[in-house]
Amino acid sequence: MPRRRYVVLTGLMLCWLLAGMNAGVVHADAKAAVQGAGGEVTVQAGSSATSLAPALTGRNAAQRLDEAAEALYGYVLEGDVMKARQESEKVSRIFVSSSFEGLTSVEGINALSDVIIDLKATLAAAQIQPEQWEAAAAKLRLAANSLNHPRQPMWLQYYKLIREDLNDMEQSAAANDLKGWQNTLERLQSRYDNIRPAVIISRPPETVNAFDSWLSYAAGIPASSQPVGRTRLLEIVSYGQDAARVMFGKERDEPALTLPLAEQGYGAWGLLAGGFIIAALAYAAFRKYRGENEDWKPV
Repeated sequence: MPRRRYVVLTGLMLCWLLAGMNAGVVHADAKAAVQGAGGEVTVQAGSSATSLAPALTGRNAAQRLDEAAEALYGYVLEGDVMKARQESEKVSRIFVSSSFEGLTSVEGINALSDVIIDLKATLAAAQIQPEQWEAAAAKLRLAANSLNHPRQPMWLQYYKLIREDLNDMEQSAAANDLKGWQNTLERLQSRYDNIRPAVIISRPPETVNAFDSWLSYAAGIPASSQPVGRTRLLEIVSYGQDAARVMFGKERDEPALTLPLAEQGYGAWGLLAGGFIIAALAYAAFRKYRGENEDWKPV
């Protein structure tokens, strides 16, 4: 009997020890699981916080880019090289992290990308060249403004300058002066290069291609193997004026005095005079009728 009790007690002690070891293992596993879960929660929370950062899309991105381009242009004019380079990096980050879908075409996005790349290359040059810096910054300024203000972009202000160059080309064509033609065309080309990316952003590709084709054709006139007559030169300038009007959204200029306007003005005065005469006749007839009725009295 004592031996049996000893065996039973020994068995109970073994069961108790085994239960304690399993509980420790379970507790350790549970702690590890909790720590692992906490780590995952922390990571997920961090990724969630990152994903909740506002994305630059649409109009918000265009406005941010326009503001950065304006600030960069100001630093370039001030000659602040360090801030200009820092702002160019900001412009690059905005462009990379943004979506301009619906604001411009694929050609417009490519043109904006090329402007940013050229600007960064110009600012990274070892030798400072203020004229090139200013030209590159101005080109970016116009392009970003065209993206942010598609209805009234700044590049439309170039119409007067482009029109003056075309008028000078017309005078050279009338005098059959190919040297003057070439000089004026080079000036026109330089001005157009400044606004071309902005034009691509806010105008259909066919409009830009039309003016590009005209410029290319006009530039080859002085080097043509066959002489071009005065009439043909004037005709070429006329094509350029039409292409510029379409590009800038301008209507064809009308003469100061035109026959339809004169007829319209004369007709308005004629209707006014006719109405006055009819009213006077009606009033006279009424007075006459009233006078006759007053004179006749029944007996």
